Amino acid sequence: MAGEVTVRAVVCPEYGTPDVLRIEQRPVPVPGAGQVRVRVRAAAVNFPDVLLIGGKYQIAVPPPFVPGSEFAGEIVELGPGCAGRSVGDRVTGTGLYGAFADQIVSPAENLTPVPDGVDDHTAAAFGVAYRTAYHCLRSVARIGPGDIVIVLGAGGGVGLAAVQLAVALGAEVVAVASSAAKLATAHSYGATRLIDHRDGTLREQLRTAVPDGAAAVLDPVGGDLSEPALRSLGRGGRFVTIGYASGTVPRIPLNLVLVKGLHILGFQFQDIEPAEFARNEQELTDLLASGRISPHIGAVFPLEQAAVALGEVAAGRAVGKILLDPAA
Repeated sequence: MAGEVTVRAVVCPEYGTPDVLRIEQRPVPVPGAGQVRVRVRAAAVNFPDVLLIGGKYQIAVPPPFVPGSEFAGEIVELGPGCAGRSVGDRVTGTGLYGAFADQIVSPAENLTPVPDGVDDHTAAAFGVAYRTAYHCLRSVARIGPGDIVIVLGAGGGVGLAAVQLAVALGAEVVAVASSAAKLATAHSYGATRLIDHRDGTLREQLRTAVPDGAAAVLDPVGGDLSEPALRSLGRGGRFVTIGYASGTVPRIPLNLVLVKGLHILGFQFQDIEPAEFARNEQELTDLLASGRISPHIGAVFPLEQAAVALGEVAAGRAVGKILLDPAA
């Protein structure tokens, strides 16, 4: 805006733990052709942000850089060639980095309008987690009414989104998480069978909870949870691997797949057929705009406490989504 010279930004000066982050004053970013400048009202904290800061993500960003991959806010300046966009538009956006700041420059094509009646915190928390969960459920696992779905990491961002969306699709959810608080939250969003995997052998608990086998597993965790969950599928069941928040990529004995005719499926947005992708996006927007689905926001931190917020995500203590609010 006129008169502004600098903006605050969370900066990663070198690879490391979230403790390396610091606040800097940086020049107001200037949008180029096809870009807009957005005042950030809320930014979501995601596990890949932790990996990027640690230099452990699949794509490296040389430091110094501003982390943060997901935000909501309002357009304050247009670069050339941004037809269809206006100053004052409320939008959400994603990118590899840059969102943990007062303002960000983003390609206009990467922005999505925020539906009327949806606040900035909700918009920031909804994007990546809910889109990932819905496309996985709808087009990869192909969940329908009456299906039983096992959701690992059911208290986290993607996991809790999967709980809510699977219920919206008519499925019954078995929530697997690491604390009573996370399971209580999953239950409040519709999960009917709850398993704390730290209270015993997961394989035995799942055998009791799903004696006839589940239709699908959604796994954003990996590690030691994956194989017991795979064993709990019924014949022809679908196991969807989304990520490895545990830090360990599981090794699966293929004889388990052979015996039950199971399907192990990976998820990438670009692999969804275009017509299905458009259908899913519209259905998801309708669920958000109608209020049938709303993300659980576990905590909101100011920019100055970005390291604390990222530490909660890195340690697996976050319930639902954690946000940064530059105005907090």
